[in-house]
Amino acid sequence: MESADPIFLADVLHGLALPQRAIPPRWFYDRQGSELFEQITCLPEYYLTEAERQILSCQMGQIAAVLGRGRMVVEFGSGSSSKTPLLLAAVEPSSYVPIDISGEFLRESARSLAADFPRLPIHPIAADFTGSVALPIDGCARLGFFPGSTIGNLDEADAVDLLRHFGQLLGREALLLIGFDRRKSTDILIPAYDDAQGVTARFNLNLLARINRELGGNLDLDAFAHEIRWNDGRSRIEMHLRARRDQSFEVAGRAFQMRAGETIHTENSYKHHPRAAALLLRAGGWEPLGEWTDAQQQFSVFAAHRVP
Repeated sequence: MESADPIFLADVLHGLALPQRAIPPRWFYDRQGSELFEQITCLPEYYLTEAERQILSCQMGQIAAVLGRGRMVVEFGSGSSSKTPLLLAAVEPSSYVPIDISGEFLRESARSLAADFPRLPIHPIAADFTGSVALPIDGCARLGFFPGSTIGNLDEADAVDLLRHFGQLLGREALLLIGFDRRKSTDILIPAYDDAQGVTARFNLNLLARINRELGGNLDLDAFAHEIRWNDGRSRIEMHLRARRDQSFEVAGRAFQMRAGETIHTENSYKHHPRAAALLLRAGGWEPLGEWTDAQQQFSVFAAHRVP
């Protein structure tokens, strides 16, 4: 407990005391959580990664023509940076700054990229990109890279706040390349978050294991089940941990009780129509410059410039 992250502790204690218990999804990503998420991106049900990779592979020439070359590339929530080489090779950046909350995982990814781009200055930053981050200065304008569908984890107000934060962080002449998942049939959506191999369930339950390990919790992981819901009115997938039975547990010495059927809400994943995505960007201070989609029109990648 002496080394516990005080923000993690505060978020968990506050979230478990809410009428609808909820813990922010950023706390999924310890080392184990990051590794599990990388496994998720390779699952056949998880269409998002392949759809975005198809866009970046097949249409990068058009994207690079819009973005130009020679900017500092700042990637938010870089993870394994698996799609990043496609961008770096096309835009020939002045430097690359990956930011991720999982420091060990970040450094390993940065070392791997350095081997592929030996002349590129790489400056990994272990931090929560939603907070204050001190970026290096190399005299070049900046390009923010926010791949995947992480923007979809936030409700509209929080997404707008984050986009404004990106603008402040990246500066006046900044550009942004960002992914949005599109709304589609639940026959595709539900399996993407409830895969047959149970990897997403392990990812979800790992949050409880992290609470036990880092915050002195004694939650019984077998007493919780991974649960996925489609909220049509809010156009989002919801991920929950449902109590299988009545139970009591402690976190950092504080007692909690849950009844069978109650849940801890761990993540949202909003699905956007392209017009709604463009409106969200404008509300966050970014003017869209172009949109690209995959052959099945499942995913969108937008380029935008910061509005002065």
